[in-house]
Amino acid sequence: MKIVVMNFSGNVGKSTVARHLLSPRMKNAKIIPVESINSDGTQDEAMKGKEYGELLEALAVFDDAVIDVGSSNVEDFVALMKKYDGSHDDFDYFVIPTVKNIKQQNDTISTIAALHEIGIPAKSIRLVFNMVDDADNVQKTFDRLFDYHASSNYFTLRPDAIVHENEIFLKLKDSTKNISDIFNDPTDLKEMLKAETNPDEKMRIAGMIGVKRLASGVTKELDTVFKTLFK
Repeated sequence: MKIVVMNFSGNVGKSTVARHLLSPRMKNAKIIPVESINSDGTQDEAMKGKEYGELLEALAVFDDAVIDVGSSNVEDFVALMKKYDGSHDDFDYFVIPTVKNIKQQNDTISTIAALHEIGIPAKSIRLVFNMVDDADNVQKTFDRLFDYHASSNYFTLRPDAIVHENEIFLKLKDSTKNISDIFNDPTDLKEMLKAETNPDEKMRIAGMIGVKRLASGVTKELDTVFKTLFK
């Protein structure tokens, strides 16, 4: 399965969705980032056709892959899918994470419209409601998207495809491990804590226990979201 994660808007958690939700449930599929960054940290030029062609060639090697398209490259990515006629068929799904801010909801609508324009069917475009507060009513909070779905039917909407806010995402932001790695780690942290005598090290291990407990709850939610998203 080849999945593109994209949104014209930034700050919707595309990399989080790719890394923690999708890849671990796709046999740890390779994540291919599409983001042009110069060595000095500034944004590079537009994505070039040659780079897109190389991406398509690379995908032929993998049975499963997640393409994480940075917001600065989405417009170019869409334009190149048009230029390479039919290349959008190389991707099974386009997953669009969205958050409740009005700007991000409007950008999500623009993203869906752009994908529809080049012929991507509604069954291939899936929405993830991301960073949702436990108290939020999804249908009311994301009413623009529910209304857009009702009027256009350009995408597949699963009201239960919800990833709630959780501090673990911030805790693992700079880690090389994903939530699945933490959850499946067989290390007996409680025994480590009992055996440790250094106070600083005990605090570090206690923190690891807390993260693993968070990982347990979040893993269950992400398992459900993945099944809901692709049922």
